[in-house]
Amino acid sequence: MPRVILHLDMDAFYASIEQRDRPELLGRPVIVGSPPDQRGVVCAASYEARKFGVRSAMPSRTAGRLCPTGVFVRPRISHYQEESRAIFQLVQATGVTVEQVSVDEAYLEATELLSVRLGGREAPLEAALPLARTLKDQIRSTRRLTASIGVASNKLLAKLGSDFRKPDGLTLITDAERAAFLRPLPCRVLHGVGTVTSEILAKAGLHTIGDLQDYPGDLRSLAGSFGPILKRYAFGEDDRPLELGDAIKSISSENTFLHDTADRPTLRRCLREQADEIATKLKRRRLAARTVQVKVRYGDFTTLTRQISVEEPLTEARDLYRLGCWLLGREKLVARPLRLLGLGASGLLEVQSIQLTLPLSP
Repeated sequence: MPRVILHLDMDAFYASIEQRDRPELLGRPVIVGSPPDQRGVVCAASYEARKFGVRSAMPSRTAGRLCPTGVFVRPRISHYQEESRAIFQLVQATGVTVEQVSVDEAYLEATELLSVRLGGREAPLEAALPLARTLKDQIRSTRRLTASIGVASNKLLAKLGSDFRKPDGLTLITDAERAAFLRPLPCRVLHGVGTVTSEILAKAGLHTIGDLQDYPGDLRSLAGSFGPILKRYAFGEDDRPLELGDAIKSISSENTFLHDTADRPTLRRCLREQADEIATKLKRRRLAARTVQVKVRYGDFTTLTRQISVEEPLTEARDLYRLGCWLLGREKLVARPLRLLGLGASGLLEVQSIQLTLPLSP
Protein backbone atom coordinates (compact mmCIF):
# COMPACT_ATOMS: atom_id res chain seq x y z
CA MET A 1 0.00 0.00 0.00
CA PRO A 2 1.43 3.43 -0.96
CA ARG A 3 2.47 5.48 2.03
CA VAL A 4 1.05 8.78 3.22
CA ILE A 5 3.69 10.82 5.07
CA LEU A 6 3.37 14.26 6.60
CA HIS A 7 6.26 16.38 7.83
CA LEU A 8 5.28 18.91 10.49
CA ASP A 9 7.71 21.73 11.24
CA MET A 10 6.95 24.58 13.63
CA ASP A 11 7.81 28.02 12.26
CA ALA A 12 10.80 29.73 13.97
CA PHE A 13 9.74 27.91 17.13
CA TYR A 14 11.73 29.60 19.92
CA ALA A 15 11.37 33.11 18.51
CA SER A 16 7.68 32.62 17.66
CA ILE A 17 6.97 31.64 21.26
CA GLU A 18 8.68 34.81 22.46
CA GLN A 19 6.69 36.92 19.97
CA ARG A 20 3.47 35.24 21.09
CA ASP A 21 4.19 35.80 24.77
CA ARG A 22 5.31 39.39 24.20
CA PRO A 23 3.08 40.96 21.53
CA GLU A 24 5.31 44.03 21.33
CA LEU A 25 7.87 41.78 19.60
CA LEU A 26 5.57 40.84 16.71
CA GLY A 27 7.10 41.83 13.39
CA ARG A 28 10.43 42.69 14.96
CA PRO A 29 13.76 40.87 14.45
CA VAL A 30 13.92 38.69 17.57
CA ILE A 31 17.18 36.98 18.47
CA VAL A 32 17.00 34.35 21.21
CA GLY A 33 20.35 34.34 22.99
CA SER A 34 22.76 36.39 25.07
CA PRO A 35 22.91 40.18 24.51
CA PRO A 36 25.47 41.39 21.95
CA ASP A 37 27.52 43.18 24.59
CA GLN A 38 28.11 39.91 26.45
CA ARG A 39 30.05 36.79 25.58
CA GLY A 40 27.29 34.56 24.25
CA VAL A 41 25.70 32.82 21.28
CA VAL A 42 22.45 32.84 19.31
CA CYS A 43 20.03 30.02 20.09
CA ALA A 44 17.39 30.99 17.52
CA ALA A 45 16.24 33.84 15.29
CA SER A 46 12.88 35.00 13.98
CA TYR A 47 12.28 35.23 10.25
CA GLU A 48 12.73 38.99 10.50
CA ALA A 49 16.22 38.47 11.99
CA ARG A 50 17.17 35.73 9.52
CA LYS A 51 16.84 38.23 6.69
CA PHE A 52 19.92 39.93 8.15
CA GLY A 53 21.91 36.65 8.10
CA VAL A 54 21.49 35.81 11.79
CA ARG A 55 21.65 32.06 12.53
CA SER A 56 21.97 29.65 15.44
CA ALA A 57 25.38 29.18 17.11
CA MET A 58 26.56 32.55 15.79
CA PRO A 59 28.28 34.74 18.41
CA SER A 60 25.82 37.27 19.78
CA ARG A 61 28.28 40.06 19.00
CA THR A 62 28.23 39.07 15.32
CA ALA A 63 24.43 38.88 15.32
CA GLY A 64 24.24 42.36 16.82
CA ARG A 65 26.53 43.70 14.12
CA LEU A 66 24.51 42.07 11.32
CA CYS A 67 21.17 43.12 12.79
CA PRO A 68 21.54 46.38 14.75
CA THR A 69 17.77 46.59 15.32
CA GLY A 70 17.56 43.05 16.69
CA VAL A 71 15.78 42.46 19.98
CA PHE A 72 17.78 40.01 22.09
CA VAL A 73 15.77 37.72 24.39
CA ARG A 74 17.20 35.28 26.92
CA PRO A 75 16.30 31.65 26.00
CA ARG A 76 13.74 29.78 28.07
CA ILE A 77 14.50 26.18 27.06
CA SER A 78 12.22 24.52 29.62
CA HIS A 79 9.35 26.74 28.43
CA TYR A 80 9.96 25.71 24.82
CA GLN A 81 10.02 22.05 25.86
CA GLU A 82 6.70 22.42 27.67
CA GLU A 83 5.23 24.01 24.55
CA SER A 84 6.56 21.12 22.47
CA ARG A 85 4.87 18.58 24.74
CA ALA A 86 1.53 20.38 24.40
CA ILE A 87 1.83 20.48 20.61
CA PHE A 88 2.71 16.82 20.26
CA GLN A 89 -0.17 15.81 22.48
CA LEU A 90 -2.35 17.31 19.77
CA VAL A 91 -0.42 15.38 17.13
CA GLN A 92 -0.64 12.06 18.99
CA ALA A 93 -4.38 12.52 19.49
CA THR A 94 -4.95 12.28 15.73
CA GLY A 95 -3.92 8.60 15.72
CA VAL A 96 -1.02 8.94 13.29
CA THR A 97 2.32 7.19 13.81
CA VAL A 98 4.87 9.78 14.96
CA GLU A 99 8.64 10.03 14.59
CA GLN A 100 9.45 13.14 16.60
CA VAL A 101 12.89 14.28 15.51
CA SER A 102 13.16 17.42 17.65
CA VAL A 103 11.16 19.72 19.90
CA ASP A 104 9.49 21.30 16.88
CA GLU A 105 9.62 18.78 14.06
CA ALA A 106 8.17 15.34 13.29
CA TYR A 107 7.32 12.88 10.54
CA LEU A 108 3.77 11.54 10.71
CA GLU A 109 2.63 8.39 8.91
CA ALA A 110 -1.10 8.43 8.21
CA THR A 111 -1.30 5.46 5.80
CA GLU A 112 -3.26 3.06 8.03
CA LEU A 113 -5.31 5.76 9.73
CA LEU A 114 -6.64 7.11 6.44
CA SER A 115 -7.17 3.61 5.04
CA VAL A 116 -9.37 2.73 8.01
CA ARG A 117 -11.33 5.96 7.56
CA LEU A 118 -11.90 4.98 3.92
CA GLY A 119 -13.20 1.52 4.82
CA GLY A 120 -9.97 -0.31 4.11
CA ARG A 121 -9.41 1.26 0.71
CA GLU A 122 -6.07 2.67 -0.39
CA ALA A 123 -5.83 6.31 0.69
CA PRO A 124 -4.76 8.88 -1.90
CA LEU A 125 -2.35 11.56 -0.74
CA GLU A 126 -5.09 14.17 -1.05
CA ALA A 127 -6.94 12.41 1.78
CA ALA A 128 -4.29 13.72 4.20
CA LEU A 129 -5.03 17.39 3.47
CA PRO A 130 -8.02 17.67 5.85
CA LEU A 131 -5.89 16.05 8.59
CA ALA A 132 -3.05 18.51 7.93
CA ARG A 133 -5.42 21.50 7.97
CA THR A 134 -7.00 20.31 11.20
CA LEU A 135 -3.60 19.98 12.86
CA LYS A 136 -2.54 23.44 11.72
CA ASP A 137 -5.83 24.93 12.94
CA GLN A 138 -5.58 23.20 16.34
CA ILE A 139 -2.02 24.41 16.87
CA ARG A 140 -3.00 27.93 15.87
CA SER A 141 -6.15 28.06 18.02
CA THR A 142 -4.81 26.34 21.16
CA ARG A 143 -1.11 27.34 21.11
CA ARG A 144 -1.29 30.54 19.03
CA LEU A 145 1.61 29.36 16.88
CA THR A 146 1.92 28.36 13.24
CA ALA A 147 3.25 25.17 11.67
CA SER A 148 4.17 24.25 8.11
CA ILE A 149 3.27 20.78 6.80
CA GLY A 150 4.35 18.83 3.74
CA VAL A 151 2.35 15.86 2.45
CA ALA A 152 3.90 13.23 0.19
CA SER A 153 4.55 9.52 -0.20
CA ASN A 154 7.96 9.55 1.52
CA LYS A 155 10.09 11.44 4.04
CA LEU A 156 12.28 13.19 1.47
CA LEU A 157 9.38 14.85 -0.32
CA ALA A 158 7.34 15.55 2.83
CA LYS A 159 10.30 17.43 4.34
CA LEU A 160 10.81 19.47 1.17
CA GLY A 161 7.08 20.19 1.16
CA SER A 162 7.10 21.61 4.68
CA ASP A 163 10.01 23.89 3.75
CA PHE A 164 8.41 25.08 0.50
CA ARG A 165 5.95 27.73 1.71
CA LYS A 166 7.16 28.68 5.17
CA PRO A 167 5.83 30.11 7.37
CA ASP A 168 2.33 28.65 7.85
CA GLY A 169 2.54 26.58 4.68
CA LEU A 170 0.79 23.43 3.46
CA THR A 171 2.19 21.70 0.38
CA LEU A 172 1.09 18.46 -1.29
CA ILE A 173 3.58 16.74 -3.60
CA THR A 174 1.97 13.88 -5.53
CA ASP A 175 3.99 11.11 -7.13
CA ALA A 176 2.89 12.31 -10.56
CA GLU A 177 4.23 15.79 -9.83
CA ARG A 178 7.35 14.99 -7.83
CA ALA A 179 9.92 14.97 -10.65
CA ALA A 180 8.63 18.29 -11.99
CA PHE A 181 8.47 19.77 -8.48
CA LEU A 182 12.11 18.85 -7.86
CA ARG A 183 13.57 19.98 -11.21
CA PRO A 184 14.14 23.70 -10.47
CA LEU A 185 15.40 23.19 -6.91
CA PRO A 186 19.14 23.38 -6.14
CA CYS A 187 20.93 20.09 -5.58
CA ARG A 188 21.80 21.06 -2.01
CA VAL A 189 18.20 20.62 -0.80
CA LEU A 190 18.41 16.85 -1.29
CA HIS A 191 18.96 14.71 1.79
CA GLY A 192 22.68 13.97 2.14
CA VAL A 193 23.97 16.73 -0.17
CA GLY A 194 26.17 19.22 1.63
CA THR A 195 28.73 21.86 0.76
CA VAL A 196 31.44 19.56 -0.58
CA THR A 197 29.12 17.47 -2.73
CA SER A 198 27.38 20.62 -4.01
CA GLU A 199 30.73 22.02 -5.12
CA ILE A 200 31.68 18.77 -6.87
CA LEU A 201 28.35 18.64 -8.66
CA ALA A 202 28.59 22.32 -9.65
CA LYS A 203 32.03 21.78 -11.17
CA ALA A 204 30.47 19.06 -13.30
CA GLY A 205 27.75 21.49 -14.40
CA LEU A 206 25.07 20.02 -12.15
CA HIS A 207 23.36 22.88 -10.31
CA THR A 208 19.71 21.87 -10.11
CA ILE A 209 17.94 18.61 -9.39
CA GLY A 210 16.81 18.73 -13.02
CA ASP A 211 20.48 18.55 -13.99
CA LEU A 212 20.80 15.39 -11.88
CA GLN A 213 17.69 13.90 -13.47
CA ASP A 214 19.10 14.50 -16.96
CA TYR A 215 22.69 13.44 -16.21
CA PRO A 216 23.51 10.52 -18.53
CA GLY A 217 26.59 9.30 -16.67
CA ASP A 218 27.13 7.33 -13.49
CA LEU A 219 26.91 9.66 -10.48
CA ARG A 220 29.29 7.39 -8.59
CA SER A 221 32.09 9.13 -10.47
CA LEU A 222 31.10 12.32 -8.65
CA ALA A 223 29.49 11.18 -5.38
CA GLY A 224 30.99 7.75 -4.78
CA SER A 225 28.70 5.12 -3.27
CA PHE A 226 26.11 7.85 -2.64
CA GLY A 227 25.68 8.26 -6.41
CA PRO A 228 22.86 5.73 -6.99
CA ILE A 229 20.98 6.99 -3.93
CA LEU A 230 21.41 10.57 -5.13
CA LYS A 231 19.91 9.63 -8.51
CA ARG A 232 16.86 8.11 -6.82
CA TYR A 233 16.47 11.15 -4.60
CA ALA A 234 16.59 13.37 -7.70
CA PHE A 235 13.42 11.64 -8.90
CA GLY A 236 11.80 11.83 -5.46
CA GLU A 237 12.29 8.16 -4.57
CA ASP A 238 12.94 7.43 -0.88
CA ASP A 239 12.15 4.26 1.07
CA ARG A 240 13.41 5.28 4.51
CA PRO A 241 11.03 4.15 7.26
CA LEU A 242 9.98 6.16 10.28
CA GLU A 243 12.39 5.70 13.20
CA LEU A 244 10.28 4.78 16.20
CA GLY A 245 12.57 4.12 19.15
CA ASP A 246 16.00 2.71 18.36
CA ALA A 247 17.60 5.88 17.05
CA ILE A 248 20.90 7.01 18.53
CA LYS A 249 20.33 9.57 21.31
CA SER A 250 23.71 11.28 21.66
CA ILE A 251 27.34 11.33 20.50
CA SER A 252 30.19 12.30 22.79
CA SER A 253 33.94 12.25 23.21
CA GLU A 254 36.01 12.40 26.41
CA ASN A 255 39.68 12.69 27.26
CA THR A 256 41.36 11.90 30.59
CA PHE A 257 44.63 13.79 30.90
CA LEU A 258 47.82 12.15 32.07
CA HIS A 259 48.22 15.02 34.52
CA ASP A 260 45.50 17.42 35.71
CA THR A 261 45.69 20.58 33.64
CA ALA A 262 44.22 24.06 33.37
CA ASP A 263 46.42 24.99 30.39
CA ARG A 264 44.13 26.82 27.96
CA PRO A 265 45.91 25.83 24.71
CA THR A 266 45.84 22.17 25.80
CA LEU A 267 42.13 22.34 26.62
CA ARG A 268 41.28 24.18 23.42
CA ARG A 269 43.21 21.62 21.37
CA CYS A 270 41.35 18.83 23.17
CA LEU A 271 37.97 20.44 22.46
CA ARG A 272 38.85 20.94 18.80
CA GLU A 273 39.75 17.27 18.40
CA GLN A 274 36.55 16.22 20.16
CA ALA A 275 34.47 18.55 18.00
CA ASP A 276 36.09 17.09 14.85
CA GLU A 277 35.36 13.55 16.03
CA ILE A 278 31.71 14.29 16.90
CA ALA A 279 31.09 16.23 13.67
CA THR A 280 32.48 13.35 11.61
CA LYS A 281 30.20 10.85 13.37
CA LEU A 282 27.19 13.12 12.94
CA LYS A 283 27.80 13.46 9.23
CA ARG A 284 28.39 9.75 8.66
CA ARG A 285 25.01 9.08 10.25
CA ARG A 286 23.44 12.09 8.47
CA LEU A 287 22.47 13.62 11.80
CA ALA A 288 22.56 17.06 13.36
CA ALA A 289 22.48 18.19 16.99
CA ARG A 290 20.35 20.69 18.82
CA THR A 291 22.18 20.46 22.18
CA VAL A 292 25.89 20.72 23.02
CA GLN A 293 27.21 19.62 26.41
CA VAL A 294 30.57 19.87 28.16
CA LYS A 295 31.70 17.59 30.97
CA VAL A 296 34.58 18.25 33.36
CA ARG A 297 36.08 16.18 36.15
CA TYR A 298 38.52 17.58 38.69
CA GLY A 299 41.33 15.92 40.60
CA ASP A 300 38.99 15.03 43.49
CA PHE A 301 36.65 13.32 40.96
CA THR A 302 33.97 16.00 41.28
CA THR A 303 32.17 15.91 37.92
CA LEU A 304 30.08 18.70 36.38
CA THR A 305 28.14 18.94 33.11
CA ARG A 306 26.68 22.00 31.44
CA GLN A 307 24.73 22.31 28.19
CA ILE A 308 23.11 24.72 25.76
CA SER A 309 20.36 24.10 23.19
CA VAL A 310 19.93 25.96 19.91
CA GLU A 311 17.02 25.94 17.46
CA GLU A 312 18.76 25.28 14.16
CA PRO A 313 20.54 21.92 13.95
CA LEU A 314 24.35 21.89 14.08
CA THR A 315 26.69 19.67 12.08
CA GLU A 316 29.94 21.62 11.84
CA ALA A 317 32.92 21.07 14.13
CA ARG A 318 33.50 24.82 14.41
CA ASP A 319 30.01 25.33 15.90
CA LEU A 320 30.39 22.45 18.37
CA TYR A 321 33.81 23.79 19.37
CA ARG A 322 32.57 27.37 19.75
CA LEU A 323 29.69 26.34 22.02
CA GLY A 324 31.94 24.05 24.06
CA CYS A 325 34.40 26.88 24.67
CA TRP A 326 31.57 29.25 25.52
CA LEU A 327 30.13 26.84 28.10
CA LEU A 328 33.52 26.39 29.77
CA GLY A 329 33.94 30.16 29.98
CA ARG A 330 30.41 31.05 31.03
CA GLU A 331 30.35 28.50 33.83
CA LYS A 332 33.99 29.17 34.87
CA LEU A 333 34.65 25.43 34.77
CA VAL A 334 38.42 25.80 34.46
CA ALA A 335 38.86 27.59 37.77
CA ARG A 336 41.08 24.66 38.77
CA PRO A 337 42.94 21.92 36.84
CA LEU A 338 40.87 19.29 35.02
CA ARG A 339 41.36 15.54 35.17
CA LEU A 340 38.87 14.96 32.34
CA LEU A 341 37.26 17.04 29.62
CA GLY A 342 34.37 15.87 27.47
CA LEU A 343 32.18 17.26 24.69
CA GLY A 344 28.81 15.85 23.67
CA ALA A 345 26.01 16.40 21.16
CA SER A 346 22.39 15.38 21.69
CA GLY A 347 18.91 16.33 20.55
CA LEU A 348 19.83 14.51 17.34
CA LEU A 349 17.75 14.59 14.18
CA GLU A 350 18.07 13.72 10.53
CA VAL A 351 18.93 16.64 8.29
CA GLN A 352 18.96 17.21 4.56
CA SER A 353 22.29 18.87 3.97
CA ILE A 354 25.21 17.04 5.53
CA GLN A 355 28.63 16.35 4.06
CA LEU A 356 32.00 15.41 5.45
CA THR A 357 34.40 18.35 5.71
CA LEU A 358 38.02 18.69 6.66
CA PRO A 359 38.79 18.71 10.41
CA LEU A 360 39.52 21.93 12.24
CA SER A 361 43.18 22.75 12.33
CA PRO A 362 44.68 22.82 15.86
